[in-house]
Amino acid sequence: MLLKISSVWKTSLKKVALSENQQNNRFLFFKEFIIFSNLVSINKILFNLWFTKENTKRGISSKHNFKLQEFEKSNQNTYLFQRPFLKPFQWVQKGDLIGDCSASCKGELSLGKNLLVGYMPWEGLNFEDAVLINEKIVSKYISLHIEKYEFEISETGSEKITRNITGIQNPHQLDKNGIIKIGSWVIEGDTLVGRIIPNIKKKLVTNERFLYNVTGRKKPEFEEKSFLVSPGVSGRIIRILYTIDNKNQFQKITLYIAKKQRFQVGDKISGRHGNKGIISKILSNFDMPYMVNGNTLDVVLNPLGVPSRMNVGQILECLLGFAGQIFNTKFKVLCFDEMYGYEASRSFVYSKLFESCQKTNQKWLFNKTKPGKLHLFDGRNGELFSQSILVGNTYLMKLIHLVEEKVHARSTGPYSLITQQPLRGRAKHGGQRFGEMEVWALQGFGCAYTLQELLTVKSDDINGRTRILKTILKNQPMQFLTPESFRVILRELQCLCLDLCLIK
Repeated sequence: MLLKISSVWKTSLKKVALSENQQNNRFLFFKEFIIFSNLVSINKILFNLWFTKENTKRGISSKHNFKLQEFEKSNQNTYLFQRPFLKPFQWVQKGDLIGDCSASCKGELSLGKNLLVGYMPWEGLNFEDAVLINEKIVSKYISLHIEKYEFEISETGSEKITRNITGIQNPHQLDKNGIIKIGSWVIEGDTLVGRIIPNIKKKLVTNERFLYNVTGRKKPEFEEKSFLVSPGVSGRIIRILYTIDNKNQFQKITLYIAKKQRFQVGDKISGRHGNKGIISKILSNFDMPYMVNGNTLDVVLNPLGVPSRMNVGQILECLLGFAGQIFNTKFKVLCFDEMYGYEASRSFVYSKLFESCQKTNQKWLFNKTKPGKLHLFDGRNGELFSQSILVGNTYLMKLIHLVEEKVHARSTGPYSLITQQPLRGRAKHGGQRFGEMEVWALQGFGCAYTLQELLTVKSDDINGRTRILKTILKNQPMQFLTPESFRVILRELQCLCLDLCLIK
């Protein structure tokens, strides 16, 4: 959200020069610009304006407060903040920008970075929309993500928030009330809020009764039910909010966990023309292709991604951005500028590339036979590539689809009661879904035994998965029985009065 001035504010530290006819309406304008800030972020912008008229001694004071957001969580669990754009004693008036947000720069939408890209194949690593990136841009795309946890305490008074709990992984991070401290780094399974509830009176088993009689201990009156960090979540506590009733008892506790996310293999990036891709490998700066002047590429894209999507606009953006970097200027071009003439876009881009070649007096920037393409060198051995390559500057953005939040695996865990298949989702300790397209991929490569194993003993073959260990230890051939999902669909058809049975 951008902040702009809604009324005219003219400020100066000296008397305003007016004509003789306006001597009776002379004003002195003063301004005091104060910014309150702390070590975390800026809290607010405060404007104090005094308007003093010379022929009267009456003063008019006006104060305008603008609260800036800090540590706010978006719907995509990203970090939202606002920062001031003005400087002390700066002249401002109606329509001027006074603040920026996390997604803007100088009032313009800013979600990515301008990177030097090249369109070329690279040993199959950028096959099928895969992207090869330079390790030096990893630090440019650091994003801050915030997880919100809300814990409600029962109003019956049976639950208690306490620190006196045994078996906690991180007791040194809890305060005297049993709540995690601000600034603590937490990982999966750490205790956020220590909680105990009354133990439900139930009849003891014979073994339990015998142990209590031998040890002389009493049955515990309370049971530990602490709030823990969810699976796959880690970060630092940045904010804690409490809701307390009249009896100084906690009613609701809200925690915010922040974590930095860097680029890694499997993350998704995209341009402005729908040219999205998955990072397949992060190469060192020394192994990336480089130009004649020694500058290495930031990203290597697949040239087959252009004709498949039919978005030639990314090529024009790439070349025009390359010329704009040399001129240190910005270009704003309409999407449909062919109305001005035949191949107006291509002519405009080529003319700017030719001007950059003449301005810098570097002939390698523009090849008349192959305009827009440059000769690159292999960073691994220093040899010249046999073909010239399209190189330019493209605006690339980091998408919210991060591999760290999606990839999950398990060995054993809970199963669905109906289909007897492993549960889905990281929060339920479930497995990774193997869908239709994944099955088709294995069918295309002829992986018959792997596919049969995934759909039976690793999924919902109840008898088969219990015998699999014995079969492996005795080196016997595996027996694949009927999956439970087939039995479920069979029972559903029988409920429709269809007489179906299995024939061996």
